[in-house]
Amino acid sequence: MDELDLKIVNELQRDGRMPFTNIAKNLNVSEGTVRNRVARLIDEQVIHIVGMLDPARVGFEAPAMIGVTVKPAILESVAETIASFPEVSYLIMVSGEFDLFVEVFCRDRDDLAAFLNQKLHQVNGVVRTQTFMTLKIFKMAYGAQPLIK
Repeated sequence: MDELDLKIVNELQRDGRMPFTNIAKNLNVSEGTVRNRVARLIDEQVIHIVGMLDPARVGFEAPAMIGVTVKPAILESVAETIASFPEVSYLIMVSGEFDLFVEVFCRDRDDLAAFLNQKLHQVNGVVRTQTFMTLKIFKMAYGAQPLIK
């Protein structure tokens, strides 16, 4: 990525739907240049342009973060299994007390309990979990740092 790519990405981080004509004008380049570079960045999977939703506004009243401790030798396969669950929106490997952090969106507390007991705790290799209910979202990834400079 060169400096122009980084500037284009910064514009898209502010507004993923910003018209290429606006980006081109802001950066003093042609619309075709912006269009070609964005297409390349998407093709190379450097960027993904997606819509984000507020889970509470669409009926997910029990979002949670779950710390998961896994048997070390099978961490990758456990992560693949957990990633396949439709409730899981985000899954990362971390250092510290847990091996994985899992973000889930569940309709209500009964759905969350079912997810934990009938899915997550049934995954071979999951040793322990700790669930953190999301009480309030102060910031979502939209416009999140780091803005690439």
